[in-house]
Order: sequence, then structure tokens, then C-alpha cells
Amino acid sequence: MAKRNDALEGRLSRDREITITVTGRKSGRTISIPIWFVWDDGKLYLLPVKGSDTQWYKNVLENQSIRIDAGGAQSELKVVAVTDATQVKSVVERFRGKYGTSGVNLYSKLDVAVVGQMR
Repeated sequence: MAKRNDALEGRLSRDREITITVTGRKSGRTISIPIWFVWDDGKLYLLPVKGSDTQWYKNVLENQSIRIDAGGAQSELKVVAVTDATQVKSVVERFRGKYGTSGVNLYSKLDVAVVGQMR
């Protein structure tokens, strides 16, 4: 069973932005990007701003292990790409609930999402 990280979970409950670190699919280097997220019931939902054209998303397809940092609290997560339209729509609705429709309108393509769970 995953070890609980209360400090991280507290941050994820309050913060509007986290930093994710992914491994470059070509370079092998670590790349850190600040992004919006939704934390709900032990799951982390991510929505790539340019959908399947987003570089960090393409990197996650190659290496599903990411590191997240929420105000200094960190964890490694295994994530899965979500391409099913109904499931993606569910993630988009979660983002609308947190950031509003105008926030979600900043996303140019809503064809994929990423879901991670605490280890």
C-alpha cells in the first residue's frame, strides 16, 4: 500500500498549480513544468494545454513515472494517459469546477488527459 504523504496531500487540496518533472523521450533529461491540476479522492488529474500535441504529454507516453512538487512537498507518481472521450470529458469537467470555464478555455485541445495515483 502507498505511504501517505499528508504534507503533499494538504498542498494538493489547496494549491492551484504544481510543478511536474518528466523525462524527455529523446534527450533522457528531466524537464520541469508548472501546470494546473485537480486532486480528487487520492487521484491527480492533469490536462495537457495543447492536448496530445503537448510535449510533456508525449514524454509521459514514453515514461509514465513523473515527479510532482506542490510547494516543496514532493512525490513520485505513476500516471496513465486517458484517451477515451468520455473519461477525458470527466477530467475537463473537474478542471471547470476548479478553474472555471474561462480557465478551461485557455486549453487549445481537449483530446487527452493524464491520471496519476499516489504510490
